[in-house]
Formats: sequence, structure tokens, C-alpha cells
Amino acid sequence: MREPQWRLKGEEPDYRFSLANERTFLAWIRTALGLLAAGLLLDQFASKLGPPVIIEGLAIAFGILAATLCAMAYLRWRANEIAMRHAHRLPGAAGIALLASATLGIAAAIALLLVVRA
Repeated sequence: MREPQWRLKGEEPDYRFSLANERTFLAWIRTALGLLAAGLLLDQFASKLGPPVIIEGLAIAFGILAATLCAMAYLRWRANEIAMRHAHRLPGAAGIALLASATLGIAAAIALLLVVRA
């Protein structure tokens, strides 16, 4: 695999910072896998929770959130690497707000289904 052009510019950062950035990337990927697993569990095992169309919608929302988070994890990792190579400030993380608000919305919908079912 060819090395990206952005890796050829700037100075090589301290490997400890690069490894910390990689660990953060992997944590985002683990979170995305957990969200994907939650979506699959809803789809396969939550048939009594509510109407099937709502359950499928929530499962799809988890899947879309997981895919979005994977893309954002890579973009964040890359932006951090570029910033470190050029001794700039690290960029902010819009993904945190997206993850929190989307997960809150899905969890609220599931809680509402549980309340209505009871």
C-alpha cells in the first residue's frame, strides 16, 4: 500500500503521541462495533418490545450511527496526525456530540417503547 501524501509532509511526531492517537481511534472503532451489535440485537431479539417497523428503524439507526462513527474515527485520527506533524493544535471532535445526541435519541425511543409496553 502506498503511503499517503500527507504523511510525507511535516515532521514525524513522537511515536508516543502517534500511538496514543491510534489507541483513541481504536476506542472509537470499539464503540462503533458496540453500537452495531446493539442494532443487531434489537433486530434479532426485540420483537416483543414494540411494532416491528419501529424496532427495525432503531436497529437501522444504530447501524448508521456505527458506520458514521467509523468514518469519523478515521477522519479524526488523520486530522490529529496532520496537526501533530505540523505542530498545530489538535482539532475539535464533533463526533462526540453526534455520538452522545444520537445515542440519547435512540435510548429515549427504546425507553418510551418499554414504558408504553408496560
